[in-house]
Amino acid sequence: MSNSPTADALKERLVRSQRFWTSSAGKALNDAQRACLGPVAEEHSRGHCLEMSMSPALLDGSAASHTIEWVPTRDQAQRPTSLICPPSELALPDACLEMTIIHHWLEHLPNAEQTLHEAARVTADHGILIIFGFNPLSVHHLTRRFVPGRWGKSGSHTQRHPVSRLTEWLAFVDFTVERVDYCGFHCPLFCSTKKPRCREVLEAWGRRLNVPVGESYVLQAQRKQPQSPSQRVKFGATPSTASHSLGLARGNSSAA
Repeated sequence: MSNSPTADALKERLVRSQRFWTSSAGKALNDAQRACLGPVAEEHSRGHCLEMSMSPALLDGSAASHTIEWVPTRDQAQRPTSLICPPSELALPDACLEMTIIHHWLEHLPNAEQTLHEAARVTADHGILIIFGFNPLSVHHLTRRFVPGRWGKSGSHTQRHPVSRLTEWLAFVDFTVERVDYCGFHCPLFCSTKKPRCREVLEAWGRRLNVPVGESYVLQAQRKQPQSPSQRVKFGATPSTASHSLGLARGNSSAA
C-alpha cells in the first residue's frame, strides 16, 4: 500500500495533523486523552494491542504487553513490526486483539464505517475497541463555528462523527458501547493557552462530571456476548414419568 495514491493521501493527512498535535493545545488534549486511556490500557494489557493513532503513540510507557503500530506508508513506520495496509483491510486474523485503538482516523477516512467494522473484526470477544473522536458538540468547536477565524483550528479533521452515529455503526457488527468519556474541557472565551490553571480546573471538573461538551470523546465498545442457552422448564411430564409418579402416589396412599 505504501506507493498507492490512497496511502499517499493518508500520509499527507497524518503529516498535516501533526501541526495540531505538536502545538500546545494538541499536547494538552493528548495528555487528557492519555489520562482517560490509562486505566483501560492497564485492564486490557494481557494480549496484543493495535494502535491507529493520529498523535504520538498513546500506549508508550503503558503496561500493554505487545503493541502493533499501524501507519499508512512504510516511511512513517517507527518500528520494524509496524502494520502497513489499507485501514479498511487490516492484515490481521479475526478476533486476535485484546485492544484496538482508533485515534481520530475516522474523521479523515472516506470509508470510515468500513474501517470501524474492520477494527471490530480483529477485536477479540473478550477484548475492547476504543475510539477517539472530536466532539461536534464541544464548547470549543461551537465557539469557533459561530465566531470563526478568531481562535484558530483544533486539527485537520474533515468530519466529526457524533457518538450516536458510531453507536449505530457498531451495532451493525454486534458491538455495544459500554462507556463514553469526555476530555479536553476548555473554552476560548475564558481560558486561553496562556492560562493553564484555568484549563486545569475546567478539565478536572469536566472529567469528574463527564459533561458531554469536551473537545474529545473516548468511546469504549465490546462485542455483544451471546446469552447462555437456558433449558426451558417443561410443564407436563412424559407418559413414563407421569405413570411412575402416579404409581408412587397410589402406593403411598394405599400403604397409608
